[in-house]
Amino acid sequence: MEAFTGELGVLTLVESVRCLECGEVYSKPAAGGTVETNPGCPVCEYVGWIPLRLPRERSLPLRSGVGLLRPHAVPTR
Repeated sequence: MEAFTGELGVLTLVESVRCLECGEVYSKPAAGGTVETNPGCPVCEYVGWIPLRLPRERSLPLRSGVGLLRPHAVPTR
């Protein structure tokens, strides 16, 4: 777990997640953790969640056979 120590104590990186059971948005440690540090949804206690900000997916080129230009035949001399 990523933690930062300073004059005020230890800071832990958290992320916002949505409960898959009841839809509640809450914060949890970004690096995961045990049940004591990451007990699940504060409303229904369900442990399934999805991040509010999903990682960016690679942009793949669109592939379609429709509308493709065919190479023109070049006449030989």
